[in-house]
Amino acid sequence: MNASGNEPAVIVLVCNGPGELTTWVRPLARRLQAEMPLRPDRPGAPTSLQLVLVPCPNATGSEHRVAAAMGLFERIIPAASFWWLLLRPRRYGPWPRRGVVVFLGGDQFWTVLISARLGYRHITYAEWVARWPRWNDSIAAMGPTAADRLGGRWRHRCQVVGDLMADLSESARDEQPLPPGDWLALMPGSKRAKLQVGMPFLLETADRLTAIRPTCRFLLPVAPTTSVQELLAYAGPENPIASAYSAGEPQLQQSEQGLVFITSSGTRILLIEQQPAHGVLSQCRLALTTVGANTAELGALAVPMIVLVPTQHLHVMQAWDGGIGLLARLPILRWLLGMALTAWRMRHHGFLAWPNISAGRLVVPERVGAITPEQIAEEAADWLNQPARLEGMRDDLRSLRGQPGAVAALAGMVRQLLPVP
Repeated sequence: MNASGNEPAVIVLVCNGPGELTTWVRPLARRLQAEMPLRPDRPGAPTSLQLVLVPCPNATGSEHRVAAAMGLFERIIPAASFWWLLLRPRRYGPWPRRGVVVFLGGDQFWTVLISARLGYRHITYAEWVARWPRWNDSIAAMGPTAADRLGGRWRHRCQVVGDLMADLSESARDEQPLPPGDWLALMPGSKRAKLQVGMPFLLETADRLTAIRPTCRFLLPVAPTTSVQELLAYAGPENPIASAYSAGEPQLQQSEQGLVFITSSGTRILLIEQQPAHGVLSQCRLALTTVGANTAELGALAVPMIVLVPTQHLHVMQAWDGGIGLLARLPILRWLLGMALTAWRMRHHGFLAWPNISAGRLVVPERVGAITPEQIAEEAADWLNQPARLEGMRDDLRSLRGQPGAVAALAGMVRQLLPVP
């Protein structure tokens, strides 16, 4: 039933990383604020919107600052304070008697603990599986895969809402229109281990692609967990890996569009500091990206991409997250990382990019191994020279994205779950 009356209540969104903050948490928070009076957007409202960040080995530690900059939450509990929250909730102020906890990323068990500790109802947004249906009051499934995995006794708690990222609307194209040109997005990642490799690799790739196809123009979204100065450092002599690439340390300049990196060869790369960067990304013909949440975001925007996993810097890749980092840390396999990854993918039909994982087939190319900027520049130019082929990849991504409406459906489930006084 919908909440009513003036008794205090709270909606607690639970998340773990910057990708989920941008693509799941922000849209749902905005939708809830549009549908009902919530603090802090409506200071006198009886219900508040709050965020709890949970422990995650792949988090950067700056997620709470990213969330605070959104201005959507009355209270944000950083991941470092999670255990204190469980032990002494009132250390962070009063908690209303009524509330609902919404899982939007991380380990689903953390929301089980939080909802039990606070005595609130609990809803999980399940991409692939709902792990704790017994302790879920409601389950919002991304698709039939997650719904079909539920036992019969829990099916009545589940509603298929769709992919939250499908709501990254086509209207994003009208935001921040880019000047004419063949725009490519360079997305080196947001964590130190990926940026160490990604920045010098992509800068040289941009130089080589410009030499092949001078009409190319480049932009680089600055992830909310890093900064322009950090990117500059990863591209310069402070990063020992940069010496293996030819782009050199770029110069930072102000242009009419904003800050730009200018490589030693004169290639200009527009830095996009506004987050989320959906408007400009949706206007790109192609993206060159590392693995991770970037691939899900690009897929939702239907932006064609080449996914890059250069394996020649093993000492850095040991700090990567997921299966790649695990393989890189193995004492024998790490010396043959590229071959090991290829063999694993062939044996297990495993994919690294989210569109490929979702489809169970190769929708976007994944380039794994001792790849070079020269090879990637030539491949990117080949894609750009075949617009029909590029549009085919875009159509495949659109077909995977699903219909919009998931955010509205999930917001409705949250409101329905919020108990009345």
